[in-house]
Amino acid sequence: MASPHQPPALDWRDGMIPVSRRFDDPYFSLAGGLDETRHVFLTGNGLPGRFRDGFRIAELGFGTGLNLLAVLLAHQGPGHVSYTSFEAFPMPAPDIARALAAFPEVAGVTEPFLKQWEGGQTTLHFPNLTATILLGDARATLAGWRGQADAWFLDGFSPAKNPELWSPDLMRQVARHTAPGGTFATYTAAGHVRRALSDAGFTVTRAPGFGRKRHMSTGILQPPTTASRISPG
Repeated sequence: MASPHQPPALDWRDGMIPVSRRFDDPYFSLAGGLDETRHVFLTGNGLPGRFRDGFRIAELGFGTGLNLLAVLLAHQGPGHVSYTSFEAFPMPAPDIARALAAFPEVAGVTEPFLKQWEGGQTTLHFPNLTATILLGDARATLAGWRGQADAWFLDGFSPAKNPELWSPDLMRQVARHTAPGGTFATYTAAGHVRRALSDAGFTVTRAPGFGRKRHMSTGILQPPTTASRISPG
Protein backbone atom coordinates (compact mmCIF):
# COMPACT_ATOMS: atom_id res chain seq x y z
CA MET A 1 0.00 0.00 0.00
CA ALA A 2 1.43 3.35 -1.00
CA SER A 3 1.42 5.48 2.13
CA PRO A 4 3.58 8.19 3.68
CA HIS A 5 3.17 6.41 6.99
CA GLN A 6 5.89 4.08 8.16
CA PRO A 7 5.00 0.38 7.83
CA PRO A 8 5.73 -1.87 10.79
CA ALA A 9 8.95 -3.84 11.06
CA LEU A 10 7.91 -7.47 11.44
CA ASP A 11 9.20 -10.84 12.49
CA TRP A 12 7.18 -13.97 11.70
CA ARG A 13 6.50 -16.65 14.27
CA ASP A 14 5.94 -20.11 12.77
CA GLY A 15 6.02 -18.40 9.39
CA MET A 16 2.49 -17.01 9.74
CA ILE A 17 2.06 -14.90 12.91
CA PRO A 18 3.34 -11.33 12.52
CA VAL A 19 5.21 -9.94 15.51
CA SER A 20 5.96 -6.23 15.82
CA ARG A 21 9.65 -5.59 16.33
CA ARG A 22 8.86 -2.12 17.68
CA PHE A 23 6.60 -3.46 20.43
CA ASP A 24 7.85 -7.06 20.63
CA ASP A 25 4.26 -8.27 20.56
CA PRO A 26 2.25 -10.50 18.17
CA TYR A 27 -0.64 -9.03 16.23
CA PHE A 28 -3.05 -11.72 17.38
CA SER A 29 -3.28 -14.56 19.85
CA LEU A 30 -0.94 -17.45 19.33
CA ALA A 31 -3.87 -19.65 20.43
CA GLY A 32 -6.09 -18.54 17.54
CA GLY A 33 -6.56 -14.97 16.34
CA LEU A 34 -10.04 -15.27 14.84
CA ASP A 35 -11.43 -17.07 17.88
CA GLU A 36 -9.84 -14.41 20.08
CA THR A 37 -11.46 -11.63 18.07
CA ARG A 38 -14.86 -13.24 18.37
CA HIS A 39 -14.48 -13.86 22.10
CA VAL A 40 -13.03 -10.48 23.05
CA PHE A 41 -14.37 -7.91 20.64
CA LEU A 42 -17.61 -9.37 19.31
CA THR A 43 -18.97 -11.19 22.37
CA GLY A 44 -17.40 -8.59 24.67
CA ASN A 45 -19.49 -5.89 22.97
CA GLY A 46 -22.66 -7.99 22.68
CA LEU A 47 -22.23 -8.46 18.94
CA PRO A 48 -23.68 -9.37 16.54
CA GLY A 49 -26.87 -9.07 18.60
CA ARG A 50 -26.66 -5.25 18.78
CA PHE A 51 -26.16 -4.68 15.07
CA ARG A 52 -28.71 -2.35 13.49
CA ASP A 53 -28.73 0.09 10.62
CA GLY A 54 -26.32 2.90 11.47
CA PHE A 55 -24.41 0.97 14.14
CA ARG A 56 -20.90 2.40 14.64
CA ILE A 57 -17.74 0.55 15.62
CA ALA A 58 -14.42 2.22 16.39
CA GLU A 59 -11.09 0.55 16.98
CA LEU A 60 -7.65 1.41 18.30
CA GLY A 61 -5.17 -0.67 16.33
CA PHE A 62 -6.15 -1.88 12.84
CA GLY A 63 -3.22 -4.28 12.42
CA THR A 64 -4.00 -7.03 9.92
CA GLY A 65 -7.66 -6.05 9.63
CA LEU A 66 -8.72 -9.35 11.21
CA ASN A 67 -11.23 -7.68 13.53
CA LEU A 68 -12.86 -5.94 10.56
CA LEU A 69 -13.12 -9.22 8.67
CA ALA A 70 -14.67 -10.93 11.70
CA VAL A 71 -17.31 -8.18 11.79
CA LEU A 72 -18.00 -8.65 8.08
CA LEU A 73 -18.59 -12.35 8.66
CA ALA A 74 -20.78 -11.69 11.70
CA HIS A 75 -22.94 -8.98 10.12
CA GLN A 76 -25.07 -10.98 7.72
CA GLY A 77 -28.37 -9.21 8.35
CA PRO A 78 -29.81 -6.01 6.89
CA GLY A 79 -28.60 -2.57 7.85
CA HIS A 80 -25.35 -0.70 7.30
CA VAL A 81 -22.52 -0.61 9.85
CA SER A 82 -19.72 1.95 9.94
CA TYR A 83 -16.25 0.96 11.15
CA THR A 84 -13.52 3.46 12.03
CA SER A 85 -10.04 2.30 12.94
CA PHE A 86 -6.98 4.24 14.12
CA GLU A 87 -3.60 2.92 13.00
CA ALA A 88 -0.13 4.48 13.25
CA PHE A 89 1.84 1.83 11.34
CA PRO A 90 -0.24 0.50 8.40
CA MET A 91 0.79 -2.98 7.33
CA PRO A 92 1.44 -3.46 3.59
CA ALA A 93 -1.02 -5.66 1.73
CA PRO A 94 1.43 -8.54 1.08
CA ASP A 95 2.14 -8.85 4.80
CA ILE A 96 -1.57 -8.73 5.63
CA ALA A 97 -2.24 -11.42 3.03
CA ARG A 98 0.47 -13.60 4.57
CA ALA A 99 -0.99 -13.19 8.05
CA LEU A 100 -4.61 -13.74 7.02
CA ALA A 101 -3.73 -16.92 5.15
CA ALA A 102 -3.81 -18.58 8.58
CA PHE A 103 -7.60 -18.06 8.66
CA PRO A 104 -9.29 -19.79 5.70
CA GLU A 105 -12.69 -18.87 7.14
CA VAL A 106 -12.19 -15.20 6.23
CA ALA A 107 -10.98 -15.88 2.67
CA GLY A 108 -14.27 -14.76 1.13
CA VAL A 109 -13.99 -11.26 2.62
CA THR A 110 -10.19 -11.02 2.53
CA GLU A 111 -9.98 -10.63 -1.25
CA PRO A 112 -12.20 -7.52 -1.59
CA PHE A 113 -10.50 -6.01 1.46
CA LEU A 114 -6.98 -6.55 0.13
CA LYS A 115 -7.84 -5.32 -3.34
CA GLN A 116 -8.90 -1.97 -1.91
CA TRP A 117 -6.06 -1.78 0.63
CA GLU A 118 -3.41 -2.60 -1.96
CA GLY A 119 -4.83 0.18 -4.12
CA GLY A 120 -4.08 2.70 -1.38
CA GLN A 121 -7.67 3.16 -0.24
CA THR A 122 -8.28 3.96 3.40
CA THR A 123 -12.06 4.13 3.02
CA LEU A 124 -13.16 0.59 2.28
CA HIS A 125 -16.57 -0.31 0.89
CA PHE A 126 -18.42 -3.58 1.43
CA PRO A 127 -22.08 -4.48 0.79
CA ASN A 128 -23.27 -3.74 4.34
CA LEU A 129 -20.30 -1.93 5.90
CA THR A 130 -18.02 1.03 5.28
CA ALA A 131 -14.64 1.08 7.00
CA THR A 132 -12.45 4.15 7.40
CA ILE A 133 -8.85 3.70 8.56
CA LEU A 134 -7.41 6.91 10.01
CA LEU A 135 -3.63 6.76 9.71
CA GLY A 136 -1.37 8.41 12.25
CA ASP A 137 -0.84 8.62 16.00
CA ALA A 138 -4.20 7.98 17.67
CA ARG A 139 -3.39 10.60 20.30
CA ALA A 140 -3.80 13.18 17.53
CA THR A 141 -6.22 11.54 15.12
CA LEU A 142 -8.79 10.51 17.73
CA ALA A 143 -8.88 13.99 19.25
CA GLY A 144 -9.69 15.39 15.82
CA TRP A 145 -12.30 12.79 14.93
CA ARG A 146 -15.88 14.07 14.89
CA GLY A 147 -17.55 10.69 15.10
CA GLN A 148 -18.90 8.57 17.93
CA ALA A 149 -18.96 4.82 18.43
CA ASP A 150 -21.57 2.46 19.80
CA ALA A 151 -18.85 -0.14 20.39
CA TRP A 152 -15.08 0.16 20.80
CA PHE A 153 -12.45 -2.47 20.07
CA LEU A 154 -9.41 -1.49 22.16
CA ASP A 155 -6.77 -3.59 20.44
CA GLY A 156 -3.44 -1.85 20.76
CA PHE A 157 -0.31 -3.75 21.64
CA SER A 158 0.20 -4.78 25.27
CA PRO A 159 -0.10 -1.86 27.72
CA ALA A 160 3.31 -2.80 29.12
CA LYS A 161 4.88 -2.41 25.66
CA ASN A 162 2.70 0.28 24.07
CA PRO A 163 1.62 2.47 27.03
CA GLU A 164 0.87 5.48 24.80
CA LEU A 165 -2.22 3.76 23.40
CA TRP A 166 -3.63 3.13 26.90
CA SER A 167 -2.98 6.46 28.61
CA PRO A 168 -5.65 8.13 30.76
CA ASP A 169 -5.82 11.00 28.26
CA LEU A 170 -6.52 8.64 25.37
CA MET A 171 -9.09 6.67 27.38
CA ARG A 172 -10.88 9.98 28.05
CA GLN A 173 -10.90 10.58 24.30
CA VAL A 174 -12.40 7.12 23.81
CA ALA A 175 -15.17 7.98 26.26
CA ARG A 176 -15.72 11.38 24.63
CA HIS A 177 -16.23 9.61 21.32
CA THR A 178 -18.64 7.00 22.68
CA ALA A 179 -22.40 7.27 22.33
CA PRO A 180 -24.46 7.14 25.55
CA GLY A 181 -24.78 3.52 26.53
CA GLY A 182 -21.91 2.61 24.22
CA THR A 183 -19.51 -0.17 25.11
CA PHE A 184 -15.89 -1.21 24.87
CA ALA A 185 -14.07 -4.51 25.01
CA THR A 186 -10.38 -5.28 25.27
CA TYR A 187 -8.17 -8.29 25.84
CA THR A 188 -6.29 -6.60 28.69
CA ALA A 189 -7.30 -6.55 32.36
CA ALA A 190 -4.36 -4.36 33.46
CA GLY A 191 -5.37 -2.42 36.55
CA HIS A 192 -4.21 0.98 35.33
CA VAL A 193 -6.15 0.57 32.08
CA ARG A 194 -9.31 -0.40 33.91
CA ARG A 195 -8.92 2.56 36.27
CA ALA A 196 -8.38 4.95 33.36
CA LEU A 197 -11.52 3.72 31.64
CA SER A 198 -13.49 3.91 34.88
CA ASP A 199 -12.28 7.45 35.50
CA ALA A 200 -13.31 8.32 31.95
CA GLY A 201 -16.92 7.34 32.69
CA PHE A 202 -17.23 3.63 31.91
CA THR A 203 -18.54 1.01 34.26
CA VAL A 204 -15.78 -1.56 33.85
CA THR A 205 -16.21 -5.30 34.28
CA ARG A 206 -13.56 -7.99 34.38
CA ALA A 207 -14.58 -10.95 32.22
CA PRO A 208 -13.07 -14.35 31.38
CA GLY A 209 -10.24 -13.96 28.90
CA PHE A 210 -9.37 -15.96 25.82
CA GLY A 211 -6.97 -18.87 25.77
CA ARG A 212 -4.34 -18.60 28.47
CA LYS A 213 -5.44 -15.10 29.48
CA ARG A 214 -7.49 -15.41 32.64
CA HIS A 215 -9.24 -12.07 32.30
CA MET A 216 -10.23 -9.36 29.84
CA SER A 217 -12.23 -6.15 30.30
CA THR A 218 -15.55 -4.86 29.05
CA GLY A 219 -17.52 -1.75 29.91
CA ILE A 220 -20.46 0.50 29.23
CA LEU A 221 -20.50 4.30 29.20
CA GLN A 222 -22.67 5.72 31.94
CA PRO A 223 -24.52 9.05 31.71
CA PRO A 224 -22.40 11.96 32.96
CA THR A 225 -24.52 12.25 36.10
CA THR A 226 -23.75 8.68 37.14
CA ALA A 227 -20.50 8.08 38.96
CA SER A 228 -18.35 5.53 37.18
CA ARG A 229 -17.06 2.55 39.03
CA ILE A 230 -15.19 -0.71 38.59
CA SER A 231 -17.40 -3.71 39.18
CA PRO A 232 -15.83 -6.90 40.46
CA GLY A 233 -16.98 -8.79 37.37
